[in-house]
Amino acid sequence: MKRLMGFMALVSMVLTAHAQVNAADSVMQHALGNKLSVGGYGEVAYSRNYYSDNVYRYSKASQYKDDPSHGRFDVPHAVVYLSYDFGKGWTMSSEIEFEHTGTGSAIEQEFEEAGEWEHEVEKGGEVELEQFWIQKSFSRAANLRLGHIVLPVGLNNAHHEPLNYFTVYRPEGENTVLPSTWHDTGVSFWGRVGDFKYNVMAVAGLDAFKFNRDGWIHSGAGSSFEFKVANKYGFAARIDNYSVPGLRIGISGYCGNAMHNTQPHDMENDGNANKELKGTVAIGSVDFTLNRWNWIVRGQADYGYVSDAADINSIKRTRARISNSPYSSMPFGKNAMAIGIEAGYDVFSQVRMLRAANQKLYVFGRFEKYNSYIPSSEQQKYEFTDKTRFVGGLNYYPVPQIALKAEYSYRKLKSQYNNEPSINIGVAYQGFFM
Repeated sequence: MKRLMGFMALVSMVLTAHAQVNAADSVMQHALGNKLSVGGYGEVAYSRNYYSDNVYRYSKASQYKDDPSHGRFDVPHAVVYLSYDFGKGWTMSSEIEFEHTGTGSAIEQEFEEAGEWEHEVEKGGEVELEQFWIQKSFSRAANLRLGHIVLPVGLNNAHHEPLNYFTVYRPEGENTVLPSTWHDTGVSFWGRVGDFKYNVMAVAGLDAFKFNRDGWIHSGAGSSFEFKVANKYGFAARIDNYSVPGLRIGISGYCGNAMHNTQPHDMENDGNANKELKGTVAIGSVDFTLNRWNWIVRGQADYGYVSDAADINSIKRTRARISNSPYSSMPFGKNAMAIGIEAGYDVFSQVRMLRAANQKLYVFGRFEKYNSYIPSSEQQKYEFTDKTRFVGGLNYYPVPQIALKAEYSYRKLKSQYNNEPSINIGVAYQGFFM
């Protein structure tokens, strides 16, 4: 019992570090000889949106200015960690994620098809194996990981558990323009050297036919098939520095071709001009987390580029017309960007009794600006994709592993569109059971 209590205390210290440990490592917390590790995280949320949810609210903004508010309950994520230490440096870890309460059929209103209702059987987005890998550890500085792994590109992907951000839902900018959580099959080599942690990886490439205006490459890592097409490959890297106590600074990036990475692989026969299209995706990101002096401050900036965007859009529109095609007819932009910063202060730190009970109450604010569709000169403009968001709220921690969240959010668009305020309330947990 004393060993178990010591292990849980160690895990609590790790979790309350608030994003000082990468998400890919948090699935595996072995200590004091324990071989099996079981844990997870989850969220339940309620939202009241004080703006129209009509599919034409941007193209005909004036008609929907006074539409009534609408509310919804959601279970964004419920995740189970399972990890085992086989000994001699060999470990296995997995992360099984249930999104929006499970899997099954769903009715969806397709924005790119003039609001047409479609009955779809969801695959790959409702119950996901987000991580599943075998690792061989040679030393603290050298670890080889093989299997289905998280790509820690950006702050959100590297630290996506719900206690690693103040908002009820994941940070909106990165969650919009990048896959979230970005996971794929491949190989990773990582380690820690002094105050630095590094990670380099090679994985299956993205699919340009799944890119779109409202989410840029967000859907490009998924697959509509029982397998992941891997005609092309992608490469990612990340470096984190922990030299200053309580401060982590990270730089990450991704590069890979996304064209000719679909099923069936017959684009080579569609003409010599199409054969030369690469759809090269290049992303750069910088982020930080400061957890000190009763403050938590987090920030990130991401910028991305896709080559041949206009040409690929014209091709995929044709492909999307094929009956029951899994590809999107919606165009995607040549570039996308997302910046965000949030800061919260623990007011309970000034109350001795609450501080001694390890309770925390963060009063926070967040600002972010993002654009999922920055077109090239020959592409059509859609200015409603350029959004700025202001958030203010509270996070209450009765114990280190549970957070009660409440916020007011104000999404601001260009002047010709209606702004989008909302109220969000949620509860989240993150911890290990054994």
